[in-house]
Amino acid sequence: MCLIVLIGSTCPHAASWAVGERARAPLADSVRPGPAPKEGQGLPENWLATAWDNYKRQFVRSGRVIDDVNKISHSEGQGYAMLIATKASDRAAFDEIWNWTRKELYIDPSDLAAWQWKDKSTPNVTDRNNATDGDILIAWALLEAGEKWHSPDYVDAARKIASAIGRSVVAEGSGGAVLLPGRTGFTAKDQPDGMVLNLSYWVFPAFERLKGISPEIDWNSIQSTGLRLIRESRFGPTRLPSEWIAVDSGKPAPAQAFPSRFSYNAIRIPLYLAWSTVNQRDLLRPFAGLWNDTLNLGPFEVELPSGAALDAFGGNGFKAVVATAKCAVDRKKLPAALQKIEQGSYYSTTLHILSLIALQERYPECL
Repeated sequence: MCLIVLIGSTCPHAASWAVGERARAPLADSVRPGPAPKEGQGLPENWLATAWDNYKRQFVRSGRVIDDVNKISHSEGQGYAMLIATKASDRAAFDEIWNWTRKELYIDPSDLAAWQWKDKSTPNVTDRNNATDGDILIAWALLEAGEKWHSPDYVDAARKIASAIGRSVVAEGSGGAVLLPGRTGFTAKDQPDGMVLNLSYWVFPAFERLKGISPEIDWNSIQSTGLRLIRESRFGPTRLPSEWIAVDSGKPAPAQAFPSRFSYNAIRIPLYLAWSTVNQRDLLRPFAGLWNDTLNLGPFEVELPSGAALDAFGGNGFKAVVATAKCAVDRKKLPAALQKIEQGSYYSTTLHILSLIALQERYPECL
């Protein structure tokens, strides 16, 4: 480990980063990227169609999205793919993914999706608890698709899921409404240090859309609470949030039952912040320093108490997230090497595509 004195300093790469998850998959010949665009050239017109075709070829099987590192499918992945399919105007793929999701994951009376599906398990769903971010992503994608393709059925499905989120996982915390990570396991009765939350489940751009179809849910309060918690969850010398926080003591603290580190969940926080209209630069600055693009160092997982860099996130998708934060903070241009999607592991590739979509929609001047 090496101490990060300042975020983005000259801390060398860790020797190995693939510790049990998100390992980089080998590239298939059919999806090897071509040359990256020159600086300032911007994204080619068909970039998303090409990236989505490659993504489907590698990660989607009959509507099931495969996390190739963890060897499972999950509601998060289904939601991400449905959203990308909508942005890529691929209704056939959207329908296939949604139909699989509805049949295989929406099997609980709560109207929330089972978070995990395993190919080699019987039954395939062994835990019916939901992951709230997965349900939010799926509802958001359904709403976008409903409006794009004028489908009341999609919108009704989005409304049904949003209402279930309000009933089952929106709770009153200290200072406002919060999102429980799942229906069970995260309340003050379940955890030794009180209610436990995951700030990467605050999908801010989705809130801005879902409030129109589920006005009974106080999305404004959920958003405000999330922004406050991100501001208050600045731990250790790096001033970054931990993966899981406990909130019963008033101000948040790293949750006792989880490692006190910034890692693969929390890397999504700056993406959602930058993609939304809230875009508070002070919240994004700690994330913008995670990658020194001049020296190509990082981004890293971080041990929060010491500020020590752990393993580097592998794949350009993680760099693209930090580059999106840099754009939102200082209007820094996206490096040319990140303007082309390299097909890596499921998670890195997904984050790369979403980051470019967010930049196109919110900060085209950085492309």
